[in-house]
Amino acid sequence: MTLRVYSRFITLEGGEGAGKSTVLSALRDVLSATGTDVVSTREPGGTPLAEQIRGLLLDTHHEPPTADTELLLVFAARAQHVRETIVPALERGAWVISDRFTDASYAYQGAARGGDIEFIAELERRVVAIAPGMTLLLDVPVDVGLQRARGRGAADRIEGERDDFFERVRAGYLERARLQPQRFRVIDATQPAAVVAAQAVAHLREWLERNP
Repeated sequence: MTLRVYSRFITLEGGEGAGKSTVLSALRDVLSATGTDVVSTREPGGTPLAEQIRGLLLDTHHEPPTADTELLLVFAARAQHVRETIVPALERGAWVISDRFTDASYAYQGAARGGDIEFIAELERRVVAIAPGMTLLLDVPVDVGLQRARGRGAADRIEGERDDFFERVRAGYLERARLQPQRFRVIDATQPAAVVAAQAVAHLREWLERNP
């Protein structure tokens, strides 16, 4: 089964503290200013049920899920997100910007957890079946990103992982970008937030010229 690529579907990826929320807001503002219908969303989450699964995944107060449980929960939330939020918006002609999508599973559950990449790819084909036209990868060194993330308050279950876990996440993302240069745009997220947002907007404007 081949993934259906939607040019109006843009995803933001990166490790903890990369600044995805700021960039998402900037991209949404640019698209909205043109009168375009824009849906901004996130993963895990994006629907009421998927948000409940997000809570299970990030909660630090219950037994930690096994690696397989985590992977399947993420894809369960993603399946709901795709069917109930993303595809309906795209089919009516809206643009969709998502804070994380399937690339996150390759980085977190694959590269960092040591999950079977082929199994993740099979889940992507059978459960997700769509792909973004453009992905912005906000790349930041682990120590910088974690300092930002942990400065926001109590760490969730993922944020509480060891630094070497996040080094593998970063390496996984960069490998995805290396393998799919036609889709990925890598941005140095150590720069000031305004600069990162401006570079992301520049990529968006270029994408809009090619995909009106």
